[in-house]
Amino acid sequence: MKLPLTYIFIVVIIMFSCSASKHVTDEQKRAMEMLLESRQFKIESNWAYPQVTNAVQQVMNSGLLQPGSNSSGINLIGNINFLKLSNDSISSYLPFFGERTMLAGYGSNDDGVIKLEGVIKNYKSTHNKDGSYSINFDAKDGIEGYNVFLRVFPNQKTDLLLNGSFRLPIRYSGIIKTVTE
Repeated sequence: MKLPLTYIFIVVIIMFSCSASKHVTDEQKRAMEMLLESRQFKIESNWAYPQVTNAVQQVMNSGLLQPGSNSSGINLIGNINFLKLSNDSISSYLPFFGERTMLAGYGSNDDGVIKLEGVIKNYKSTHNKDGSYSINFDAKDGIEGYNVFLRVFPNQKTDLLLNGSFRLPIRYSGIIKTVTE
């Protein structure tokens, strides 16, 4: 008797989770496609997900983060952060939480932020079967190079991964907007 009840419970959970998903209209899909083709957009992140190492865990356990944040997810709401793409140019201001493999040079302006400025290289955009878009390109922050992996979903949610040459990878989740917003 207990086994069929378990199956019924699982089927009900699946039905509710499927009906709770947001339906994206064809108009929203076309608007997203045009936005990505124009290469004129801005991403504002709500959460940062650093790669958790022993050293990062020790710093996070010190109680320096705002309530609701922990070593695996840091709330960025209310903090200035963006990644802006304008044709072949990029600018960003993204807080970095994690380990570095090389220290900043003497007299550098590094303040724990990833500031990408300049021209992007190797831009590639792919439309995925699930309706999302995968965008990959390379960018620089002074002497440090980054591989940028961006996934944009039709409901305007984003998943951004930055893999730096001197820092451990960090992932951000947020939303995409037009540059004018």
